[in-house]
Amino acid sequence: MLSHQHFDISVPTVLVRLDRNPFHHGTLGAARSLGRAGIPVHAVIESSTSPVTRSRFLRSARERPGTNSSAELSALLNRVADQITDDPSHPVLAVPLDDVSALALARRRAGLVPRFLLPEQTEEQLLRVADKAELAETCAGLGLPHPRTELPEGADEAAAMAWSLGLPVVAKWSRPWLLPAGGGLRSTSIVRSLAEVRELYARTPEAGSRLLLQELLPAGRDLDWFFHGYVDSAGRCSTGATGRKERSWPDGAGLTASGRWTVNPTVDRTARELLDALGYRGVCDLDFRLNRATGAYHLLDFNPRPGAQFRLFTDPDGLDVVRALHLDLTGRPVPPHSPAYGRRFLVENYATLSLLASPRRRYAPEPGGTRERTECAWFAADDPAPALAMGGAWLTHLLRKALKTLRRAVASRLAGPAGTPVAPPARTSADQLTPR
Repeated sequence: MLSHQHFDISVPTVLVRLDRNPFHHGTLGAARSLGRAGIPVHAVIESSTSPVTRSRFLRSARERPGTNSSAELSALLNRVADQITDDPSHPVLAVPLDDVSALALARRRAGLVPRFLLPEQTEEQLLRVADKAELAETCAGLGLPHPRTELPEGADEAAAMAWSLGLPVVAKWSRPWLLPAGGGLRSTSIVRSLAEVRELYARTPEAGSRLLLQELLPAGRDLDWFFHGYVDSAGRCSTGATGRKERSWPDGAGLTASGRWTVNPTVDRTARELLDALGYRGVCDLDFRLNRATGAYHLLDFNPRPGAQFRLFTDPDGLDVVRALHLDLTGRPVPPHSPAYGRRFLVENYATLSLLASPRRRYAPEPGGTRERTECAWFAADDPAPALAMGGAWLTHLLRKALKTLRRAVASRLAGPAGTPVAPPARTSADQLTPR
C-alpha cells in the first residue's frame, strides 16, 4: 500500500480547472487522492463556494480568472505558488482537469517550468487530440477506427453531408472550450433533421470553432469503453487500464455515471499504440465505442488530462493516474499498476438520472472480478461534507431548470396555437419535469 513515505509531500499540488461546472467530480477525486497521501492540495476553480471546497483534503481554493486567457492563468498560478511556498524556487505540481486548462498550461509551459512541474507537452501536440477536427485527421493518418466525419464549409454543404452520413448524425464543435457560457450551445448534440443541421451551422461564428458532423454509431449495452493512463517522462505507460461504461448521462451518449474496471485487450492495445505513435506524455482519458457491424472499436474522444472518473482505476495499493503523475514528476519511482477487475465507480447525481431514464438496465458481475467496493464520486466516509454540499447545490440546480421549463410551458399556452394570447384555464395540473 502506498503511504506518505512513497511521496515527496514537500511538493504541493495546484488543481487547475477553467470550466464553470460546479459538479465536476474529478476535481474532488484528485483532491482526495493526493490529500490522502499527505500532499498539500490547492485549487483554481470556478468559485470559492464550489462543493469541492468543502473537502477536508483541499487546503485552499482560488477563483479562476475571468477569461480563459493563458497569460492570466499563468500570472495567477505564479501568485498562488508564492503564497503556498516559502521559497521562490520550490517546485509545485500543476494538474489540469479540463481540456482548456491543459492547453493553457502547455502554451505557457516554457514560462512556468521549472517552478511548476508539468509533463513534456506542447500545445500543438495536445491540439492533435483535443481538437475534434484534428483528432479525426490524426485517426485517419494512423489508420485508427473513428466515426465517419465531415467538415462542412457552408449550410448547404452541411445539409448534404448530413444526408450522406444518414440522419440522425452527431454534431460536434471542434474546440468546445470556446463555446460561450450561457449561449445554449452544447459541445456535442444529435441532430435529426436537415433543418436542425442548417440552424446549427448558422451558429458557427458564435461557437468560435468549426462544426463537425459524424456518423452516429448505435448505442447499446457493453459498447462504450474508456482507457485511462499515465505516460511517464521516459515514455512508459505502466499505469493504465480499461473500463466499461455501464450508465451515462445523458443516457446512452453522455459522461460516465457508472463504470466498472473491466479487461479489454483490444481497447488497451489500441490506446497504448496510439500513445506511442503520438509520443504522448502525461495523463490521458480516451473514449471508445464498439461498432457491432464491423467489430471495430472507434475512438470517439481523447482528453489530454485526467478523466472525471479516473478514481475507478485505483489499484489495491492506492495507485491511480494522478498519484502516478506526482510520483514521476517529483523523481519518485512509479510502482506497477495492479488490476482490480470488477471495481466500480458511481457518480450519484448522474447515475440517479440515468436510472430514472433506463430503470430496467442490468449488468452481470464481471467474470473473475474481485469483490472490490464501489467508490462514489461524492460521498466518502472520511470526507462527507462535499456530498452534502453537492446535494444542496444539485437540488437548487434541478429546481431552477424545472421552473425555467414551467415558465416556457406557461408562456406557450398563454400565447395559444396561433400566437395570440388566450385566457388561462381555470385549473392546471403540475407537469412532471425532467431536467435535460
